[in-house]
Amino acid sequence: MRFDLTPYRRSTIGFDRLFDMIEANARSASENYPPFNLERVADDRYRITLAVAGFGRDEIEIVAQQNLLMVTGKKDDKADNGNFLHLGIANRSFERRFELADFVFVEDARLNDGLLVIDLVREVPEAMKPKSIAIKTGAPLAAVESKSGDEAKAA
Repeated sequence: MRFDLTPYRRSTIGFDRLFDMIEANARSASENYPPFNLERVADDRYRITLAVAGFGRDEIEIVAQQNLLMVTGKKDDKADNGNFLHLGIANRSFERRFELADFVFVEDARLNDGLLVIDLVREVPEAMKPKSIAIKTGAPLAAVESKSGDEAKAA
């Protein structure tokens, strides 16, 4: 499916990254190897599980950049595949990209029984978290009078 976001790009400001993500996702929608699951474990925790049967730990690379998680599997295409009558288990190189929201970081990655499990956590910095402001009661504030330059020097 192809989305034409041109009318929205002309009438909005600051949503370029969102539109780029939608278009990139539409382009890569046909790519489905390796299969994966996305799971919300808790309010601020997520899990990606990729089926990477046949890949060893040394053949998989996980790179986390700002707002991007890239999982790459490299298989040696020249390896002797034996004398198979049917080769149904996909064993080709791959690259999967996941766009991450702000403040989402990789916490852990494990490879077990052909499944690569990547745990993500969203950690909002304290400076960015909402703060409750206490409302004080008491006497009204006194007006502050400004002094002219000569009065300020004399004081």
